[in-house]
Formats: sequence, structure tokens, C-alpha cells
Amino acid sequence: MSSATEIPLHIAGYNVLPLSLPPLPSFPEAATHYLYLVPHQPKNPTPTASRSLFLVNVPFDSTDIHVKHLLSVQIGLPAGRIEDVQFEGQRRKGSGMDEASEPKASQNKKSKKRKRGSSGGIIGDMESAALPSIWDRDLQTNGLTAVVLFVDRASMNAALKAVRLVRKERREPVWGEGLEGKIPDLGSARYLNHHSLTYPNPIQLLESVNSYMTAFASKEASQARSLARQRQEADADGFITVTRGGRMNPARQEVAQEQAEKQKEKQRGLEDFYRFQSREKRKQRAGELVRKFEEDKEKVRKMREKRGKFRPE
Repeated sequence: MSSATEIPLHIAGYNVLPLSLPPLPSFPEAATHYLYLVPHQPKNPTPTASRSLFLVNVPFDSTDIHVKHLLSVQIGLPAGRIEDVQFEGQRRKGSGMDEASEPKASQNKKSKKRKRGSSGGIIGDMESAALPSIWDRDLQTNGLTAVVLFVDRASMNAALKAVRLVRKERREPVWGEGLEGKIPDLGSARYLNHHSLTYPNPIQLLESVNSYMTAFASKEASQARSLARQRQEADADGFITVTRGGRMNPARQEVAQEQAEKQKEKQRGLEDFYRFQSREKRKQRAGELVRKFEEDKEKVRKMREKRGKFRPE
């Protein structure tokens, strides 16, 4: 397609927004990139879906700043109306974003069972104590998706209307225009910075390691205390939960007996609930009568023998 007039406004329900990619030293020619936008409609509805936009085919060098700048200043809207941007594969705690845009591959990885004895559960909750990053910015895989969360539904609708207006005016926003100096550079500068970040300041590295190990030890001790409580407390049936770890003193015998008595009390009145239980009970009663009859016969026989042997003087 040679001009913006040949580009359709919509494709399969998506709004098409052409972006002009500026020339680079490695490719000194301008190019056109097509971004597709639609109101977010995840399979599992979330409270934030009604004020979110779903983006498809985001550029590989996309950042939060790029998307916020594009859907505000570059399309003629005031800044500050976007709350958060989540790219495919990212997972942020406390952002209120849903995980509908997360790829299935990463979801399957998270659903796999953790190996026994590993501490993955503890490490997974310690993102705040991570080591310093060795990259100054993240790069996306070209063609992936993103979810843009606005402060309210009206702001999202205004952004969609502004995108349609840009198309009617046959404008192509220049990707990253006005962000010079606000985001780290790519190319050789990115890898030079990566090399320097790979060898952080020893004092900063020591502080990060100490913070991480302190948080790890705290969570590990908390998990050990929780397992110890489970090993010492009997459940409603009087059983002790079996957990991994060193041997601990069992629960008090009095507590276990008390729980067993309670369980017996619950089962009272249910002895004859099934037909086979009544049948077995009758057999036991008949057997008991037969046994007592045989015992009485034996007593009578012995009494007769004694009576026959008695000789008065």
C-alpha cells in the first residue's frame, strides 16, 4: 500500500492506525507500521476490561512511555489519562490488570508442578528484592499484543475517537516523536550500557544481595513455622497432617483421644444405616446367644457331675 487512502479504517473489527517509523542509521528509509486497536474483551470479564484497549502488532521497541505518548499527545489528547500499559507476557502485581493478554506458553509453564523440596514458591514472591537489572529497557517481540488501561471508560472512548479522527485526516503519527532523550537509546549504546550494568557498584550489589537473602530467610522461617503448626495440630478426625521436614513432637495424646471421641459421637445413630449393617448385627446377636447357651450347658453339666459325686458321711 503506497498511501494512507488505500488503508481500510477497520479490519475484522479492529481500528487500523498507520505509524511512521523514522529512518535509522542501519536502515536510512522511513517505513510504515500498522497498529490495530479494539476495546478489550477478555474471555473472563474483569472489572478493568470496560476501560481498556487491546493493541495488536505493537512495535518491537515499544515501552510504556511510547504507548502513553502515542494515545495522548500524538493523537491530540491531554496526557495523564492512561493508568497502565501491560505488554504480552508481563505480569504486574497490584496494577489491577487482567492476564488475558498473557501467552498460553507462559501460562502453561506456571501451571506445571514444582519439584518437591524446591523453594520456587518462596523465590516467586520476592520480586521486590530482585538484583539490579542489567538492561536499561525491555524489548518486545514484533507483532505481540498489549493492554492499555485508562483511568475511566470515557478516556478510552475518547482515545478511540481520536484514532478515527487521525485516520480521517490522513495523518500518520511518527513513532517516538517528541521522546528524544526521555528513553534509553538502542543500537550500540544499548549494549555499551548493558556491559556497564553487568558489573554494578560493589556496594549497591552487596545491598541488593543482603536485602534478597534477608527476605528469603524471613519467608523460609515463616513457611517452616506454618509447617510446624500443621505437624502439631490434629484435624477434625484426629489425624496429624504429614508434611516434609524434620521430625517434630506429635500432638498431645489427650487432644487426639478427644478428637477420636468426638468422631465416635458423630457416628452414633448411623450403625444401622445400611441393610448389610443390620444383617451383620443380627448375626452377631445370634452368635452371642449361641455362645451363652453353650456356656450355660457346660455349667449345668459340671453342676450335675458334682452332685453325683457328693457322698454324705
